[in-house]
Amino acid sequence: MASWYHARFPEPAARPPPQGKREAAVVVVGGGFAGLNTVLGLAARGVRDVVLLESQSIGFGASGRNGGFVFAGYSLGEKALLDRLGDARARALYARTVDAVNLIRERIATLNIACDAVDAGVVWANWFRDAAVLRDRQRLLAEHYGADWQWIPADAMSEFVHSRRYHDGLYERNALHIDPLAYARGLARVAEAAGVTIHERSRVRMLERRGPRWVLRVGDAEIETPQVVLACGGYLAGLDRRIDRAVLPIATYVMVTEPLGDQLKECLRTRAAIYDTRFAFDYYRPLQDTRLLWGGRISVRDRSAHAVQRLLMRDLTRVFPSLKGVRVEHAWSGLMSYARHEMPQVGTHGNGLWYAQAFGGHGLAPTCAAGEALADAIAAGESRLDAYADFGLEPVHRPFGYLAAQGTYWKYEFADWMKSRMEG
Repeated sequence: MASWYHARFPEPAARPPPQGKREAAVVVVGGGFAGLNTVLGLAARGVRDVVLLESQSIGFGASGRNGGFVFAGYSLGEKALLDRLGDARARALYARTVDAVNLIRERIATLNIACDAVDAGVVWANWFRDAAVLRDRQRLLAEHYGADWQWIPADAMSEFVHSRRYHDGLYERNALHIDPLAYARGLARVAEAAGVTIHERSRVRMLERRGPRWVLRVGDAEIETPQVVLACGGYLAGLDRRIDRAVLPIATYVMVTEPLGDQLKECLRTRAAIYDTRFAFDYYRPLQDTRLLWGGRISVRDRSAHAVQRLLMRDLTRVFPSLKGVRVEHAWSGLMSYARHEMPQVGTHGNGLWYAQAFGGHGLAPTCAAGEALADAIAAGESRLDAYADFGLEPVHRPFGYLAAQGTYWKYEFADWMKSRMEG
């Protein structure tokens, strides 16, 4: 189903599939953020003859369907990351996403990428009365990650988010929100200007090893290369069993309302993006024409647009009852890739085959960081991938992994509900 991002502008002219036989220095499979950041990083490091192959169109998958939040961190929370890696390594890995936020901001400005960027930060709104979860995270971020998130007391929170649902909150200033599809298309244009060749409607049907090189077959065309990067996310390429079996494609849901005019001001007096403190959280942001983009939930089911709208409208009106009855113009879902350890999988088999996946719905900054790390490793042999070594290709055991993922989600969703009930 088409997203609002896809519907608001005509699709650019398709880049044709490859023809005949050719060689390339590097071939990247996947035209989402992981692939685009990798080819852009390679071009910036002077690597020539880079080819990107996308089975649909640029930004077709999660990269063109997400909420558009650009902020630091990973799907795995900061405390769990600290417990897993220790202070120095956790801080270094987190810092990569801080650098990535800054790089995204810089690219938008210096490369003139028109993507409706709103550099107004992100609010973490407390669904519960208990402020300890906020204070604990604020303290942990400051002490171990050098991140300064501002405390928002309840009275201030109610001034710019007019909902009885929230209490206090935290404000992350070094964050922005964007039209992610427009940004992806902008990255593709910049990459092409830097010499990268992009082919769309170019599903790779075969990947095989021939001596010291790889051969990719797209239709009747063949491309031979010493280096291949698989960056397909939740839309599995079926080219390497070990890589594919390490992720679960999970659906998330998003919708966009009609223009709300003054109704939006009655609900929000901030340009920041917002998400809440539950495990099963809502996330939303005001758009420049007074629409409201609203997202949430994860599921193993890729539901219809009507079903997505019905579920999300129920969530929206629980937070903003005054918006009951507003028209939803677009509702859609998209597939994200999740790993069991809730961290990106970025690495190599050591034979010229590289991968970047499992960004778990937290992808804009981490995909940028991963692309930079892969570009360093491929172009200069630097070992920036070592930081990801603890988060390998653990099998998710589909289809049983779907049951476990859905069960875990329902368990924490129920815990959120119970906590809300206990608070009255």
